[in-house]
Amino acid sequence: MPSTNGTGLKIGVIGVGSMGQHHARIYNQLPTAELVGVFDADTDRAEEIAEKHDTVAMELEKLLEATAAVSVAVPTQFHFETVTQCFEHGVSPLVEKPVVGDVETGEQLRELAQGADVPVQVGHVERFNPAIQVVQDIVEDLNVLAVNAERLGPPPNRTIDDSAVIDLMIHDLDIVLSLVDAEPASVMSAGVRSNRYGTATIDFESETVATLTASRLTQRKVRRLEITAEECVVEVDYIDQTVEIHRQSMPSYVEEDEGVRYRHESIIERPTVPSAEPLKSELESFLEAVQTGVTPEVSLEDGLRALELARTIEEEALDEPTSKAPAESD
Repeated sequence: MPSTNGTGLKIGVIGVGSMGQHHARIYNQLPTAELVGVFDADTDRAEEIAEKHDTVAMELEKLLEATAAVSVAVPTQFHFETVTQCFEHGVSPLVEKPVVGDVETGEQLRELAQGADVPVQVGHVERFNPAIQVVQDIVEDLNVLAVNAERLGPPPNRTIDDSAVIDLMIHDLDIVLSLVDAEPASVMSAGVRSNRYGTATIDFESETVATLTASRLTQRKVRRLEITAEECVVEVDYIDQTVEIHRQSMPSYVEEDEGVRYRHESIIERPTVPSAEPLKSELESFLEAVQTGVTPEVSLEDGLRALELARTIEEEALDEPTSKAPAESD
């Protein structure tokens, strides 16, 4: 594996489309990284992004020979092939979600990763939303009964062949799996318009229930999470990066001039949420995992768990097998 030098970990970006370009931007800003180069099948695009972020466009083989780690932001159907090449060169990959297109390919990737002996991180960026990181600490002290997640928005201005479950809901599946310390016991789902609008209900062995909705047909952008616990209700807005904790005060009777009035007030706590760009936090975490050799915060196993559950939901909603890989990662 190539080593670091005084300027930081030697790193590259494979695929500099809608998501990969931001990886290149942030790596170029981080003092712990040295952006060695970028690769894209579209050479003009690679050269454009390289010039913009003070690096060079390189052939894939040359990039892997020159780096210790890379971000893989190519279309999902190329994830397996690209990550395999990373393993062959001893290079640590951060691969965008979904980690691969189907569960069977994921099993093959797991076997290869076990022999590769390099950290592998999956790009579930919402795990690094500062609001979610605050909630992770809060949930440790709660008896969670239910989780409700909504990820809704209007049709995108680019073609996406995969369903809203794989494109959108998979973010919330990863969050739910990280919050609920139990395995799913049963899954029910439904979808319309080729699953461009889908819902799922997951019962966990801990008797926690999760309800998730994802849509690319809703004319308002919503990114919301609600956690119902015995002690309180926690509401998260991903977009505003805010957290509210709702608790009930004790009911009481208040004397007034005209008699007695019943009162039951709700107490709302608003914990401080640090301001941060989730993608920047994700890439900093990846760099640290590569440099120290620790398991990444969002591991390959995490990515495969979210993928398997997403495919189960999608198949039940469509009522038919879904083996086609998504055309593009988010």
